[in-house]
Amino acid sequence: MPNKTPTISFIIPIYNESQNIEWHHKKIVAELHKLPTDYELVYVDDGSIDNSLDLLKEFAKHDKRVKFLSFSRNFGKEIALSAGLSACIGDAAIMLDADGQHPIELIGQFIDKWKSGYKVVTGVRKSNQKEGMVKRWGSRIYYKIFNSIASSKSVPGATDFRLLDRQVIDEFGKLPEKNRLTRNLIDWLGFSTAYIDFHSPPRLYGVAAYSPRKLVALAINGFVSHTMLPLRISAYVGMFITFMSFLIGLALFIEMFPLGDPLHLSISGTAFLALFLTFLVGIVLVCQGLLALYIENIHVETQQRPLFVVEETNIKPTNK
Repeated sequence: MPNKTPTISFIIPIYNESQNIEWHHKKIVAELHKLPTDYELVYVDDGSIDNSLDLLKEFAKHDKRVKFLSFSRNFGKEIALSAGLSACIGDAAIMLDADGQHPIELIGQFIDKWKSGYKVVTGVRKSNQKEGMVKRWGSRIYYKIFNSIASSKSVPGATDFRLLDRQVIDEFGKLPEKNRLTRNLIDWLGFSTAYIDFHSPPRLYGVAAYSPRKLVALAINGFVSHTMLPLRISAYVGMFITFMSFLIGLALFIEMFPLGDPLHLSISGTAFLALFLTFLVGIVLVCQGLLALYIENIHVETQQRPLFVVEETNIKPTNK
């Protein structure tokens, strides 16, 4: 750790959070005044269509520590986090949701863990007062499957509420993925990590931006981006089905023709062929579906489009 007072960057993605921004901003500033650190607040407006950007400009007008990026359209939270991390100048960065569900009272604990030597400090959600049963059990199932097949492991309940050391930020910036799940990529980097449990308070206003459809898409992307095992499994299943169908077909052929059908199965050749062709066509379609996920991922990566387009910012270019 350097001898100078460390600077902590706070990365806060915003999407139509005008009802939450003002009270949340005041709460953050009040909490940060208690800490022996310098700080900057980096807001990333992810194409909001309400007056969120106007509020951010007002904050920046009265406080030079407030910076903002405003996207030309909605690019998604994962890209917004990446944009904030690429723009921040702190010795460490803490990612926060703008809806107040990441308890900022724990920021001091995050910083203490960082000062003790950890490169990453991750908040682990233990409860969410308004989380539905489907989302709760879906999350548990996702982590169970992901940790059983992926090369890098994730702690169930781990969130984007985490602190990253400058070294982690710089390494994260080198990752080229465009379809990205930030928390999984940070886990993949493998730096020493501490965990802090928290209970998520309810949102005061509005609803979560992540719909069930978006969460499912994010989970699928997490699987596709971090493991090739489903593709291998499809190949293994295909080989197994082919082998078993050959053995069963051979056994039925011997039973019906050389042995004269002693079991009285009376299976016609047409029925036998139709049964196995239908089954194998189903297997082929399943395998094609798995392949399609990977082909889609490759397609997006090879497009080489920019991660985001900044339409407006008050951040001056810096050489880091």
